[in-house]
Amino acid sequence: MKITARSLTFDVFDGGPEDGEPVLLLHGFPQHSGEWADVAPRLHAAGLRTYALDQRGTSPGARPAEVEAYRITECALDVVAVLDALDIPAVHLVGHDWGAICAWHVALRHASRVRTLTAVSVPHPHASAYAYANDPDQKERSAYIKLFRQPGKAEEVLLADGGRRLRAIFAPLAHADADAYVRALLEPGALTPALNWYRAMSPLDLVGLGPATVPTTYVWSDGDVAIGPTAARACASYVAGDYRFVPLAGISHWIPDEAPAEVAAAIVGIVNATRG
Repeated sequence: MKITARSLTFDVFDGGPEDGEPVLLLHGFPQHSGEWADVAPRLHAAGLRTYALDQRGTSPGARPAEVEAYRITECALDVVAVLDALDIPAVHLVGHDWGAICAWHVALRHASRVRTLTAVSVPHPHASAYAYANDPDQKERSAYIKLFRQPGKAEEVLLADGGRRLRAIFAPLAHADADAYVRALLEPGALTPALNWYRAMSPLDLVGLGPATVPTTYVWSDGDVAIGPTAARACASYVAGDYRFVPLAGISHWIPDEAPAEVAAAIVGIVNATRG
């Protein structure tokens, strides 16, 4: 379905029982809502209704030109507006990678709209900031962001040779899965809006963010090249409500693709916990 919100048109892929509790799924970079393809059916089997959103920059109808339009606070407001359009007062919110960062901001800035939060790969923003400032290993893991923030240069590097370096990012995945993500970014005008999430990053993004108060699950994998153990372990310090940490062994950054059963079980677990 297509949803118009905040003068933008978003692609949303819904499924599952119409009377099921709603779950909103947010993808990361360089992916799209298809990363939830193997997670969603498991949630449907558990009686949940899913909405997988192609976010700002990924939905062709939601690609503003200005970099500032991709501030994470704007992306979080998109989520709230989409929930309004769907007439969903509060949702079980799930995000991976940038989708996790967006989900944290929604849960922290608009907590009344979130019943539970499941963040995959990326911990609370203050946990990430702490690790970057204090752990040389995390600073090295995050070095790629410098390239992604360079307009023109990043596009040149990532699109060269038919997107060879984009495909390399997905090395742990099967070729067919990686190709689906890369082909979407090779479409004219697709990559720059997706990269603008990085280019809009600002220290101001952390202002006003306190601990999470909604029931929260954080799923992390020890094979993640982007997020190290310092950031993962620090997450607990920034959650004041019910908190569950789900570490996975031998899985890469692409957790929903590689471990959909584990991700679905984590989501269902925290949803069931809220039912008393």
